Amino acid sequence: MPSEQRQWPRHLHYYASALLGTAVLPLLRHFDLPWRFDWLGLAHQYWVVLAERAIFIAIVLCLIGFPSNVWMPVFRSMLHEKLRLVVLLAFFVGLLWTFGWRHGVVLTIDTVAILEFCHRRRWRAAADILIPALYLFCGLLLVSAYNDIIVSCRFFAACDAAFNSMDQYLLHGLTVSQICHWAINTLPLWFFRLLEFVYFGLFTEIGAGLILVAGAYGRKRGLQFVGTLLIAYYIALGLFYLWPSQGPYYLCSGHFARFPSMLETYASQKGSIAGAEERWHHLPLARIAFDYYIAFPCMHIVLPLIVMWFLRAWRRILLLLVVYNTILLAAIVLLEWHYVVDILAGFIVAAAAIALCEGSATTRGPAGSTTGVVPAGGAF
Repeated sequence: MPSEQRQWPRHLHYYASALLGTAVLPLLRHFDLPWRFDWLGLAHQYWVVLAERAIFIAIVLCLIGFPSNVWMPVFRSMLHEKLRLVVLLAFFVGLLWTFGWRHGVVLTIDTVAILEFCHRRRWRAAADILIPALYLFCGLLLVSAYNDIIVSCRFFAACDAAFNSMDQYLLHGLTVSQICHWAINTLPLWFFRLLEFVYFGLFTEIGAGLILVAGAYGRKRGLQFVGTLLIAYYIALGLFYLWPSQGPYYLCSGHFARFPSMLETYASQKGSIAGAEERWHHLPLARIAFDYYIAFPCMHIVLPLIVMWFLRAWRRILLLLVVYNTILLAAIVLLEWHYVVDILAGFIVAAAAIALCEGSATTRGPAGSTTGVVPAGGAF
């Protein structure tokens, strides 16, 4: 019995997801929000676009983390079956011609990985990845619906002024908006495009993390990884209800006049304000998509920290993620997405989610080991 009491927090995310799932339809109806989701757009965004990028990044991380276990088996297989190599080259050329070099390279590498996966008959490992991925998809639908629900009953920028004042205290009079404006006037446009690439690559990092965790450690660990992400989101929903804020770009009167309009951030931030205002004024909404309006806490800090925690046993991969997420931290500020207070809260929420979902669990490695590393010929 004592061991059961120590382990129950690991399953908290299931209860939380079930509770929120039970309440979501009555709440949507109460606030005159649709029960319909944009299934076609959501499926394409999550199961096609994100999956394509996540598989590619997972392969890149594997090549960096343990190249001899990933590259050499495929290389030897190609040498023994040269026809496969010829077909692959023809396939690659066709993709380059049709989609361009970027999608051509990504789709070719993804295809090789999937074919190799099928060749090794890793069907159970595929299920170990797909089931947590489905759980994450359902959880994100809940998070999107509750974003719309909360903004329908709470003014979405009620605490922006307070958080901006806290930032001024922490930064000795400066604000995130002032730092952003200095960067815009000082740094070249390509630098901001790099920051955007990193900032909007967050979900690719999460998807790759899910593939690595579930593929190497199994379904239970994959579900625990997803559960930790979702618990963090659920905590963020509660904090958003208590202290709603949109971000420093909302308070900044000259933001859209100064910020480069050709950047994706410009349209995303304008769209976020417009969507939040529509929900606050209860304008008709046709379908629920991946709607997200939460500034406090900064989930662009929370989610990468959780990914790094679950991949901490693989030192090379962890080091690369530390570098990537350090750039992400700079992007959060220089693109004027979040207050410093949001970032600090993000560290606390990440720690809380990990503590709630890890419980007294032992991290078991592939094939039942407890080493936390992928051995030669391991799960992949």
